[in-house]
Amino acid sequence: MSQFGLPLLYALFVWWFSTGLILYLDGLPKRTYRWTMLGASVLALAGLAALWLVRDDSSSFGAYVAFTAALALWGWNETAFLIGAVTGPRRTACPPHLQGWPRFVEAARMILWHELAIAAGFALLVLATWGGANQLGAQVYLLLWAMRLSAKLNIFLGVPYAPLSFLPDHLRYLASGFRTRAMNLLFPVVVTASTALCALLVVWALDASAGAATGYALLATLLALAILEHWFLVLPLPSERLWAWGFQPHDEHRAIKDAPVVAVVPTYAELKSKRS
Repeated sequence: MSQFGLPLLYALFVWWFSTGLILYLDGLPKRTYRWTMLGASVLALAGLAALWLVRDDSSSFGAYVAFTAALALWGWNETAFLIGAVTGPRRTACPPHLQGWPRFVEAARMILWHELAIAAGFALLVLATWGGANQLGAQVYLLLWAMRLSAKLNIFLGVPYAPLSFLPDHLRYLASGFRTRAMNLLFPVVVTASTALCALLVVWALDASAGAATGYALLATLLALAILEHWFLVLPLPSERLWAWGFQPHDEHRAIKDAPVVAVVPTYAELKSKRS
């Protein structure tokens, strides 16, 4: 139980709580954003320090620390993006007539600085763990990066249920890069490959020693949750309800001051009423 159940429960809780916390902080008034970024930066630096300290610790304890530290570093990127501090050089909607490669270029410009920040974070993580026996932090970060990039590409290519409610008001222009389609060719490839990798991680966990098994179990759980998030894009599931508490500041404190360029992005409250 401690070798498999605890990593599963821990990864599940951290995924749920950290996502809701970032959504909650993003929904607070903008005057709080500087404190939010300060807190995220402190946690990211603490994460880098922790990764350096456990770089040679291959025990279960080292796996939990590396996993948590990598998520702290990843959380900095997510927070900076959602509050609008690190997005891209384009901060307006894509022209509706753009198609193909020009549309991709303009959509990429909306998130370019964010992607470069993710790459910089990975470089810092590699430096902190260079030559160490415990590389779980790098594996966690790469897994999150790959699956988040896949989600972005799938949303760009077209899915029936893009996560519009997760966009704060100041990022509503990003919806102009979304496309609504029943399916795209990338989705089944990614889901099939990632599901196979998840199964492989479970097999490795069953055959590994305690420390390695904990790491594989944490990775498998995180990958399973990322696959679930992909399924949220194509199935009419009320995923917003998982973080209802995180959306409360959005619904209570924010008022839309200007109309969006392409379409009104529904709030959590509106989606909840539609799916009830």
